[in-house]
Amino acid sequence: MSGRLTPSSRRAAFRPGRLRAAALGTALATVLVPALSACGGDASTAGGGATLKWASSYFPTHWDPVVSGSGAQFRELALVYASLTRTDATGKAVPDLAKSWEYNAKGDQITFHLRPGLKFSDGTPVDAAAVKAAIVRAQKQKNSALFGDLTSIRSVDANGLDAVLHLSQVDYQIPQLLGERVLQIASPKAAASPTKLDQSPVGAGPFTVTQLVPGTKVLLKKNPDYWDAKNIHIDNVELTSAPDAATVVSGLQTGVYNFADIAPSQAEAAKKAGLDVFVQPGFNANNISLNVNKAPFDNAKVVDAVRYAINRQEFVDKLTFGYGSATNQPFPKGYVAYDPQSANDYAYDPAKAKQLLSEAGYKSGQIKLNLVIPAEDPQAEIVQAQLAKVGITVAIKVDKNWATPFFAKDLTFSLYGTTGRDSAAQTLTAHFGPNGPLNLSSPYEPSGFEAAIAKVRQTPLDSPDYAKVLQAATRAGLQSKALVFTYSSPNLIAKSKSISALPKNPAHIDWTGVTIGAN
Repeated sequence: MSGRLTPSSRRAAFRPGRLRAAALGTALATVLVPALSACGGDASTAGGGATLKWASSYFPTHWDPVVSGSGAQFRELALVYASLTRTDATGKAVPDLAKSWEYNAKGDQITFHLRPGLKFSDGTPVDAAAVKAAIVRAQKQKNSALFGDLTSIRSVDANGLDAVLHLSQVDYQIPQLLGERVLQIASPKAAASPTKLDQSPVGAGPFTVTQLVPGTKVLLKKNPDYWDAKNIHIDNVELTSAPDAATVVSGLQTGVYNFADIAPSQAEAAKKAGLDVFVQPGFNANNISLNVNKAPFDNAKVVDAVRYAINRQEFVDKLTFGYGSATNQPFPKGYVAYDPQSANDYAYDPAKAKQLLSEAGYKSGQIKLNLVIPAEDPQAEIVQAQLAKVGITVAIKVDKNWATPFFAKDLTFSLYGTTGRDSAAQTLTAHFGPNGPLNLSSPYEPSGFEAAIAKVRQTPLDSPDYAKVLQAATRAGLQSKALVFTYSSPNLIAKSKSISALPKNPAHIDWTGVTIGAN
């Protein structure tokens, strides 16, 4: 599925990675104490070697990449799993397990050429048969969260180190799509038992798992067989489910951790503590989700009234501590898919919102809505206050089982946040397509969007027209009355100064060339 499965308030309890197994109890914690006792220094553990001590608020619920899906936790799974492609600092697909690829003349077939001599950590060869198995499993495994992302792939031929993907349509987005988020490739031998793979991940990535306590901690060591092992300078990784946000900075100060994602509200404290704050560019965007199949949003004037009632800058000022920006689309400014022509659509105008409600036949206070969310969220309070100013009464309802009615399209009014995709076309179809998981109004889609997104797929990524075609698809999607975008915010990471600078690959954490030394 595209995007996170939950709204995106930083450090909120409703992130998938935050649903930690706290009930594992002290017995499991005690088991891990001997292995993790040497956590006072930045550079090494008792076993020696450079050690990354990562406190993550996205700690994976699942370690089977097919089940885990494409939410924020893919960054942690990328420690173990490699993919056909990965993303560089410009957001473009570059070689990973595949050294190269090419399309046929028509654009409905792509062949990936794998690097020779690679193997998974269980000794199974990394070949085209493994790629085919990964794709088929992602498409057909009952609990797969990725099947909707791979609809363009009709079949796969495995010819030694060449994986030939036959497509159901012309689609030049495939190299962007099959990166870390959507096709992290597991050993087919290990994946024969998906349940076991979920607890004992086996990949061909830069690290291998030596110990895993579900929902709590994972210990990893450098994989000497990783294709780019010479540029991985970290010997060990201790990945820990982050504690309460208030204690993360102190944990970094004392050396319990040397790397952690943080909320914008913690950035200043981290800087004052002498830590580096790394601003990782990303595709994050938050929105208000409306169901146009249910009253009152079946009235287009009510939808437009909500659009004009939203003051996006208030979200930025109150929630991002200077790190975010207002946006009315699912991409941050400056990204290739961001449409400048749509930048000023539906600017804040509460007077116009009131006028539209009156034209729709509603008096002040007559519209009463339940805003359903999975946990407390300051975004909801901002929405409630802003709509109250134009005469719409909002009651905030917390439903811990929110995901079920949201993805069943049973809700009328909710919030959502996405981490975006490496393929902008995938981001757009997830939000605006008739079957898009982030489209609360399915099967509704805006007029002209289907043709616009088809043109994107038919345009090679290196075409001089690509940006123009892509932005036109964004513009068509933004005609949707199902979403009102509010703000975007980058990912923030606090780290010890002993850890060198990280590559600024958008949304990805890349350990290539990163070193850990003494403070």
